[in-house]
Amino acid sequence: MKPWETVEREQVPEVGEVTLARRDGEYVLRVRGQTLMSSRQHGSEVAMADAGCAHLAGMPKARVLVGGLGFGFTVRAVLDRTPTARIVVAELLPVVVAWNRGVLAPLAKSPLEDPRVTVVEGDVGRLMRKQSGAFDAILLDVDNGPSALTHPDNESLYDFTGASVAYGALRPKGTLVVWSAGPAPAFVKRLEEVGFDVQILHPAAHGTKGPRHTLFVAKRPR
Repeated sequence: MKPWETVEREQVPEVGEVTLARRDGEYVLRVRGQTLMSSRQHGSEVAMADAGCAHLAGMPKARVLVGGLGFGFTVRAVLDRTPTARIVVAELLPVVVAWNRGVLAPLAKSPLEDPRVTVVEGDVGRLMRKQSGAFDAILLDVDNGPSALTHPDNESLYDFTGASVAYGALRPKGTLVVWSAGPAPAFVKRLEEVGFDVQILHPAAHGTKGPRHTLFVAKRPR
């Protein structure tokens, strides 16, 4: 088996070393040596768009917030499923945005070049607090889910206050979808306490194969 080739590496304050590696056409993103994502396992990222944007078909001027850029697959799926929607992408790590505009752009057919997409380099939680009632769908693929891995501040997205902020940033009958590496019963309880109706999905990482990830699909009833 071929060894991994380091394509890019950068030291990020308060995060540590972020590395982009490649082998046989597959890219992986590592944080402090731990693999955070693979370009060959993005089925659940596409499933996020399916779950979060199903109610937007035919809706004019829909607005979608994608928290966490990754390799761009979620953004591409939203663009393909909601041709009239405007999309805001919030990404905490500027280096990830730069790689998506450069070496990673072909993976998801350069979604950041689409004029419907606006990129905000910063904390998605802060953005939601400033955008009350602004979005029809919010898709959060931040860190490793409710167990923050990349940045400790990400934990605030998943506590009661964070869930309340997401609820407030949605328009009536909007949908929040949160990606997670595994189950999180306490997080589901928080979502329900805030007022969401919650459904849990377990899409495969690669088509119908690979590990199963967890999607918390939380609908705002009013």
